[in-house]
Amino acid sequence: MQTVRTSEELTRAVAQLKRRGTLALVPTMGALHAGHMALVEEAQRRADSVAATIFVNPMQFGAGEDLDLYPRRESEDAEMLEKAGCELIWVPSTDDIYPGGFATTIKVSGVSERWEGEARPGHFDGVATVVAKLLLAVRPDLALFGEKDFQQLAVIRRMTADLNFGVSIIGVPTVRDPDGLALSSRNAYLSADQRRSATALPKALQAARDAVRGGKPVAETLSEARNLLRNAGFSRIDYLALVDAQTLEPVDRPEGEMRLIAAAVIGSARLIDNLAV
Repeated sequence: MQTVRTSEELTRAVAQLKRRGTLALVPTMGALHAGHMALVEEAQRRADSVAATIFVNPMQFGAGEDLDLYPRRESEDAEMLEKAGCELIWVPSTDDIYPGGFATTIKVSGVSERWEGEARPGHFDGVATVVAKLLLAVRPDLALFGEKDFQQLAVIRRMTADLNFGVSIIGVPTVRDPDGLALSSRNAYLSADQRRSATALPKALQAARDAVRGGKPVAETLSEARNLLRNAGFSRIDYLALVDAQTLEPVDRPEGEMRLIAAAVIGSARLIDNLAV
């Protein structure tokens, strides 16, 4: 496995990989776990070569968020990626991605404006901008993202379609611990007691999914799910909603493909999750 840090090194390394055939990209911010490895494994099934990026993107962190505290462990991440079969890691500097005078931001209207967009203003502008830069630099045939960040996946799909990137965007199902909690780098912020209480989030979504499928009114179902989270010790619920899986607009009665989406805070950790309905 090769690790490169500059755009010049990247260009040469990518050219070598593309001679073998198709190339898949797995963009990450590091602090890797089994969920990221699932992306690499799926990438191996779909492409001849796999590259990954490690870049903690300052542009997607808002004021007061955990940019400085975000875990950085490049050597451990590199070891995990190599064992998973990744052949190239690009670890750019902030100056490489955002050189002096950088003044361009990509905004994806519609799917970015509710939910995470309201709770974290500017977040998806930062996500869209950095993903665009990574895709333009590597020019992979496909790129893989986890469904845990379902709204992010929708934003990236919309952006790449609108701007004709010519990259297939693949969503990979959420990887969970045996107790149901979605794997996340931010789970490390939880104490042992908070970690146990945090399982209320997937349980609330599962109960809500069953209730919706059983014909229970949506408003009542969502209210009960929020109460379950509050009773478990979640201090803030940014949103818990049933939405159309394509537009992410809220729905008040079951129809077509839907998603239950949620973001809530327990201790110092803000957790997100979603389930297909």
